Amino acid sequence: MSAEGLVDFRALAWIGFLLIIIGFIVTLLAAFLLIFHSTKTKSEAKGASIILVGPFPIVFGTDKQSVKILLVLTIIIIMLMIAFLVLSNIVS
Repeated sequence: MSAEGLVDFRALAWIGFLLIIIGFIVTLLAAFLLIFHSTKTKSEAKGASIILVGPFPIVFGTDKQSVKILLVLTIIIIMLMIAFLVLSNIVS
């Protein structure tokens, strides 16, 4: 039995497209909420960012706690990438 008979690739493409759109909406909503919240209170901005170039992470941030959280998330993301790569080789 081939993989084409098991999976509707159009449905997967639409699911991927919808996940990207939902990601943009969540990002915009979070930015608006952050701006709205910051106008009401005086607080110190903390944050971190990650750039994944393949399996190689570039992590930077304003405080150690944010960087630690992102490093843990990066390890999880890389492990998921490897798991999906292995599973895709097993299926095909």
